[in-house]
Amino acid sequence: MNQHIYHQTPIFQSHELLASTGQQVFYKMDCYQPSGSFKIRGMEALCLHMKQEGYTKLLASSGGNAGYSLAYVGKELGMEIKVIVPQTTPQFMIYKIRKLGATIEVFGKDWDETHQYASKLSEEENIPYVPPFDHPLLWKGHATMIDECANSMDEPDQIVVAVGGGGLLLGVMEGLYKNNWKKVKLIAAETQGAASFAASQKAGKLVSLEKIETIATSLGAKKVAAELFERAKNFEISSHVVDDAVAIAACENLMNEYNVLVEPACGAALSYGMNHIFSGTTLIIVCGGVNMSLSNFESYKKQYL
Repeated sequence: MNQHIYHQTPIFQSHELLASTGQQVFYKMDCYQPSGSFKIRGMEALCLHMKQEGYTKLLASSGGNAGYSLAYVGKELGMEIKVIVPQTTPQFMIYKIRKLGATIEVFGKDWDETHQYASKLSEEENIPYVPPFDHPLLWKGHATMIDECANSMDEPDQIVVAVGGGGLLLGVMEGLYKNNWKKVKLIAAETQGAASFAASQKAGKLVSLEKIETIATSLGAKKVAAELFERAKNFEISSHVVDDAVAIAACENLMNEYNVLVEPACGAALSYGMNHIFSGTTLIIVCGGVNMSLSNFESYKKQYL
């Protein structure tokens, strides 16, 4: 019986890439979480802490995945959840969050505006604010996926991680420390128009983008967490930045191989295995995402492929 709200997820090998390129590529399938993405791991850790502190209500800002995972965990724990989402959030995602019993409000043209509004609202209503990526308890929760990997596979040569605000990558880093995986190289995957981490690495300082221009709205933070930029100095990290078309092609590739639909943010990470030849083993975090409907996927295919 599962003792957590999040689930332990499997690791699959890409037999397609093995056959076509000879590469040893493995997928950590966190798309199989009950909330559809890795976000549920961190949200469980944070919500349990808040509940132990005596809080019964939480307020969050989210582009979709974090809010949905928070609503899912909140429902399981009997907590009252309010989620503020930007105008870019699809209507079907708003419906899904509401169906879990959460209150939802739409504000802001992008997540950064939503975040500022939600932070202010949290103070005014005296409700703890849950950020989508910038909190140590979120990173601690996300690190559990590396615990699971360490229990079922040898240390890979590299791990590919989609980067929006940086919560997932911070969790992976924490998991690497915890499991003494010291040789792993990290690949930070982003889409053009949301590549704030790549811009920061190139500039040697934390950079904020002027605007977000990508269909991968889950990567739509104009600036990554400051802690990510600092911790990144202790790792060997390369940037992998692709356009939206490449991300969608990677989503289609996973759909064809393993019959699962993920969103463009995840496609950015998946595309690394399709576009690089590497002699060692590669682990790609299939972070999932519920911001992609079948109709949206078909529409993107017509537009980009």
